[in-house]
Amino acid sequence: MRFNFLRKLFQNEKVKKNNEIYGYDFDGVISIGVNPRSQCDVIITGRCIDEKDYVYKILEERGIENTVYFNPMTLAERGNHTLKARRHSGNHKAITISKLKKSGVNITRFFEDDPVQIKCILRDHKNLDIVHIKSELVQK
Repeated sequence: MRFNFLRKLFQNEKVKKNNEIYGYDFDGVISIGVNPRSQCDVIITGRCIDEKDYVYKILEERGIENTVYFNPMTLAERGNHTLKARRHSGNHKAITISKLKKSGVNITRFFEDDPVQIKCILRDHKNLDIVHIKSELVQK
């Protein structure tokens, strides 16, 4: 499941021509049934590195093989479902989008369900098209 993202990206002629990569949150987006439109799209989750086995298991069950960027802190460091934890996750996503942009990967649209995280992302990426997935299926 863990592929070389850049190799995969640049082998896809359609993506190269359009230069459109979409980003997806995991909880509240992928977890409720929204699937990436292309294997070149990325998943940027607020889930911590110590939760990766759980995320990879769900993705494997659904046949999703996209590259996943995890929050580099542990769950104990980040906390769970607090406003501070949600801001940590949103900031992680904004930083990851910036790093990807610097490496030539242009995220043009991001799917997110948490309004707190949307604000964090938009603070650094004002022109990013964010699709707000509204759902009550995931605790915030």
